[in-house]
Amino acid sequence: MKAEDLKMVVQEKYAEIANQDKIQNQSSCCGSGCGCSDSNYTIFSDDYSTLQGYNPDADLGLGCGIPTEYAGMKPGDSVLDLGSGAGNDCFVARALVGESGKVTGLDFTDAMLEKAKANAAKLKYTNIEFVKGDIEEMPLPSDTFDVVISNCVLNLVPDKQKAFTQIFRVLKNGGHFCISDVVLSGQLPEKLQNEAVMYAGCVAGAQQKEEYLDTIRQAGFSDIQIRKEKQITLPDEILINYLDESELVEYRASKHGIFSVTVTATKS
Repeated sequence: MKAEDLKMVVQEKYAEIANQDKIQNQSSCCGSGCGCSDSNYTIFSDDYSTLQGYNPDADLGLGCGIPTEYAGMKPGDSVLDLGSGAGNDCFVARALVGESGKVTGLDFTDAMLEKAKANAAKLKYTNIEFVKGDIEEMPLPSDTFDVVISNCVLNLVPDKQKAFTQIFRVLKNGGHFCISDVVLSGQLPEKLQNEAVMYAGCVAGAQQKEEYLDTIRQAGFSDIQIRKEKQITLPDEILINYLDESELVEYRASKHGIFSVTVTATKS
């Protein structure tokens, strides 16, 4: 599948997700809507409910970490959230940067942008804005942001080198990012790797962990650190949609797997 076709798949799936609630998303392959199971599996997302600034209307259960946890935000900072969705991380970030700071959310799905703007309007926030744009070609000025965050989004971007190069461009000198994302250790079965629905569901677009970190290095970043890492166990009810019984047994016996990581790095 070509990069533009993959982007179209992601846009279509996340437009659908924008019209679902958190419980529906968590019970359908990380929000992919693929109808894997009627059970409620919180596969990737972390609990935001105790965080200052949390807005339940903006939480669609689509993350794989809490990037604001290690982002080192300060009052007055200018923050960019990539793939901001309904605004969940933006609202938490705003609580950290305060009235003197500014938060920008970037997303390329109209339905998500509409939902995020509606959530911000209800709260009468004036220092949050949501912008339509592609992470590979951000419609944003260079050297603008103190902090960039993102949550379970960059794995969906076909050209991750372009994405991290763009992150480097829009950060101020001395600025940094904190990104939660999905990476792989070892090779996933081909059926999982190539399935477009799983691509939109956070798995098959992921890079190998070392390749992911190398992509960040090549973009020019320094002080690259993995702040948190956890293995994701996909239930058999999901895997059986892509693997037959023998393939499932082989996959479970291997040391290969899917991990969520929270990574920080600095533009120096």
